[in-house]
Amino acid sequence: MFMRRRGSTVQLRHFSERGIQVAQKQEEDEKVRLDKWLWAARFYKTRALAKAAIESGKVHCRGERCKPGKEPRMGDEFQIRVGFDERTVVVQALSIVRRGAPEAQALYAETEASIAKRENAAAMRKAGSLGVSTDGKPSKKQRRDLFKFRGSGNDD
Repeated sequence: MFMRRRGSTVQLRHFSERGIQVAQKQEEDEKVRLDKWLWAARFYKTRALAKAAIESGKVHCRGERCKPGKEPRMGDEFQIRVGFDERTVVVQALSIVRRGAPEAQALYAETEASIAKRENAAAMRKAGSLGVSTDGKPSKKQRRDLFKFRGSGNDD
């Protein structure tokens, strides 16, 4: 059974013994886009999220912002920010098919410095050293003192 799709040929083989379908794609004509690769490597749940992240500057290639249509090559280094985490990854393989996590992790290798930085940031977040810790909402007297200190408010 053959089907045509955007210039590439998709070939389906049926193994009647086991009832398994295997799809083989000839990727001569099909190019790998950065948003598809990020989606296939499971950095983002949808291609739309991957595209939005690239357009908003959360993905950098060699220190510069890139476009969703950029073609990643083997050996390219990307800085990817997802939530609190920032990863520096090197492209090991290209894919446009989203597979399981073990196969997705084979598409890239995270640098040692990136892993150490992420673990350090996670430990600091867990310890609560990031952010301001207070005893809660200020009382009325503390608020008056703050207004007096800042110079705003009524002078009695």
